[in-house]
Amino acid sequence: MNVFNQLSIWLSFQLSIIFLIGMPVTLSFWSIKKRNKAVNQLLSIYWKISLLFFISLLLLIGKYNYALVITNIATLLMTVSVWFWNDINDELREYDFSYSLITTTKIWRWTITFISFNFLIQSLQNFNCFSFINSDACAIWLQPSSNLYVFIKNLFNFFFGANFTQPISKFLGLFSLLIYILGLIQWLIIKLPKNGRNSNFSKNGKN
Repeated sequence: MNVFNQLSIWLSFQLSIIFLIGMPVTLSFWSIKKRNKAVNQLLSIYWKISLLFFISLLLLIGKYNYALVITNIATLLMTVSVWFWNDINDELREYDFSYSLITTTKIWRWTITFISFNFLIQSLQNFNCFSFINSDACAIWLQPSSNLYVFIKNLFNFFFGANFTQPISKFLGLFSLLIYILGLIQWLIIKLPKNGRNSNFSKNGKN
């Protein structure tokens, strides 16, 4: 793996922290303060879907071979989740450019779309890492999770006086993945046919 590719992957992870975690947190508080139900509902759905991204980080810490596959699925689902809802899209189109919360939300949606597809393209350039993340050529993909592992390990030891290991992280990740898949199947079978692409954000009236 050349230096440019390593730098590109490192930068993608840094951008992910900002736009997949930091920016949504800011928008969540902002939408609550402005009492904007459309953006608030959008972010609520986003956080539910983004749980898969955090699960993938646990799997990367545990060096689960297919962790990179889960990470890419997570980022793609997160992108879909912010564009999928017709009622939210219609609401956002009603605001002009001067309404800063909506404008920032629109920019954020396009940004995570770019990050998601950029992440996928970079992953495809290292296709072997999809099935064998533990190879030396895939070490750069594990570096960000390694830093997170050290942080969680210290935090876990501080609060519980126990050692947080990579096998524990892998177990927690796989168990959480199972629960997530069951929840997603339930939504696909029960809620999607009933509500379609309607998020129901306006049930209690628009702001």
